Amino acid sequence: MREIIPRPVDMEADPTILEQPVAMVFCNANGLYHGEALISTNKPVAVHCTFFDRVTQVAALLLMVLFGTSALGSRATRAQSSQAPAAASTSPSSPGSQAYDVLIQRSAPMTTRDGVKLFADVYRPKSDDKFPVILMRTPYDKSAGWAVSSAFKIVPRGYVLIIQDVRGRYTSEGEWYPFRHEQSDGYDAVEWAAALPYSNGKVGMIGASYVGATQMLAAIAAPPHLAGIAPNMTASNYHDGWTYQSGAFEQWFDQNWTTQLAQNTLQRVITENSNALVGSSKLPLTDYPVFNFGKLPAEAELTGKIAPYYLDWLAHPDYDSYWKQWSIEEHFSNIAVPMLNVGGWYDIFNGGTLRNYMGAKAHGATEAARTQQHLLIEIGGHAGFGRKIGDVEFGPHALENEYNDVILDWYDFLFKGIRNEFATDKPVKVFMMGVNEYRQVDDWPPPQAKSTKYFLHSSGKANSLRGDGSLSTTAPKSESPDAYVYDPMNPVPTVGGPLCCDAKHMEPGPRDQRSVENRDDVLVYSSGPLTQDLEVTGPVTVSLFIKSTAVDTDFTGKLVDVGPDGFAKDLTEGIFRMRYRESPEHQVLMNPGQIYEITLDLWATANVFLKGHTLRLEISSSNFPRFDRNLNTGEAIQFARTAVSAANTVLHDSEHPSALVLPILPTK
Repeated sequence: MREIIPRPVDMEADPTILEQPVAMVFCNANGLYHGEALISTNKPVAVHCTFFDRVTQVAALLLMVLFGTSALGSRATRAQSSQAPAAASTSPSSPGSQAYDVLIQRSAPMTTRDGVKLFADVYRPKSDDKFPVILMRTPYDKSAGWAVSSAFKIVPRGYVLIIQDVRGRYTSEGEWYPFRHEQSDGYDAVEWAAALPYSNGKVGMIGASYVGATQMLAAIAAPPHLAGIAPNMTASNYHDGWTYQSGAFEQWFDQNWTTQLAQNTLQRVITENSNALVGSSKLPLTDYPVFNFGKLPAEAELTGKIAPYYLDWLAHPDYDSYWKQWSIEEHFSNIAVPMLNVGGWYDIFNGGTLRNYMGAKAHGATEAARTQQHLLIEIGGHAGFGRKIGDVEFGPHALENEYNDVILDWYDFLFKGIRNEFATDKPVKVFMMGVNEYRQVDDWPPPQAKSTKYFLHSSGKANSLRGDGSLSTTAPKSESPDAYVYDPMNPVPTVGGPLCCDAKHMEPGPRDQRSVENRDDVLVYSSGPLTQDLEVTGPVTVSLFIKSTAVDTDFTGKLVDVGPDGFAKDLTEGIFRMRYRESPEHQVLMNPGQIYEITLDLWATANVFLKGHTLRLEISSSNFPRFDRNLNTGEAIQFARTAVSAANTVLHDSEHPSALVLPILPTK
């Protein structure tokens, strides 16, 4: 750490945007801000800045979870300045030219249409010019270190960065309730940012996870000055693909995310009830109450007080009006701006990232929205960052496409007319597992991929690795079905996969699945060692013919790449709750013993099964605690306590040709 003395700066608050004095300071563009100076001084002030060459891995992990950065290494900018329009090539903010010093304005207030004050930190170039604005709206604390480090990369390139606490979080007023206010508040924030005196009127947005959701929800509200977004690792539907998946409750994510969110809400309750005068008259002195709220409710009652939305999620298992009001999929036709969609294999929201790209491209409100959709799928996402995700080493290319570099190139292309890779490359770039490199494709799904069925086979003994389940492109004839008993009190445990957001207690990413595959309640179908590489890129589904002794049950599937050493690497997975087989909008129980055909959605992958590797499919009925256990009784999930075992059967014969359906790309 070293101390720098900045030049005197006019720190007069602008009365058109500030309702009260705020702290401002400016720091050299290469530094990480640590200090604060009052606006009342016009004298040189000492500001402590940490200088660094790259963000540490710990900081990068935090950025990945809360903001969306995805690599430690930097990516060389490929701006082709000679091909840029004259105005862009002479701009002082073009890549490789002048780097601006940074002015910081803390807690700038904005008032929403219903009178709630939201507060933002503003980072802007030290210049009298006007610049494009990049807006981030977060529930994770605008003043966190990850936000500061991002600012000192973005602002020197000639952008204003505004980081705002969303309603009810940290410094902002109002009540926190996920998704509810993000359309109207996002609209208001974009228009507020566009009207600031140092804004040129173009506003873009950035961020990952819920910070990606704030972008999507603002976009469907269509504020006039929103000119582009870059959502990273976020969903397209906050029912299916966030809170539920194909009818099953995303228990691990829903519960630990709620617990994390509730901490700030609880802190607000404590702060509001922290007045020493209230207890000053208490005698004896040992009876002094440190807080004034009396007794907080315990356990589930406390959940209802500080996280009522969690109980609302459970009260709305069907895809009803509660969810449709803020579903992105219901409003793709409202999106009028170009989008850079960033996701990751093993990311919990990757299905939504892919659907956002496809949906806006097909149904966007403007030609720009339909033709300027870009997609980048990296490795890890919420499951981790770096060369190693889970138990698998993905090599040096996994460090490419660092998020801050990507979004700067995106907005250089979109807002400044600079011809970089977004002008010259194909619109879709995906990380290809197996060979561990990035590849460009024309679209998603890749149009050249051929849908290929790998049929399930066995003599009725596909249970576990010890069974005789197999996969082949040959259709079945007369074969015995496979059956297993699913006991909700002894569920198949979650081992890795697309998990979020507590790696300490549930390790995410690709993990060896052999412990799962050794269970008799898991059906295992394998191809045997491949004689040549098999490239699978696109959506993955399983067509299953099933029956059960229960009125409701689940079926799970997992695509696995098995190496010559036996390591069983999970690629992608899914679940299907039988009561929602007709529609996600209503429930219909099964007739025990009746045969049903279902399509189990395993989302998507991009993987080269190398020569000598084995293609494998797992089928079972639980993946706990990632998903809640189906108790097999058909009761409402929020109240169900009693469980029964279900004898579940998978049929695979000429009349019931169950199959894994893979998108195969031609071998190069």
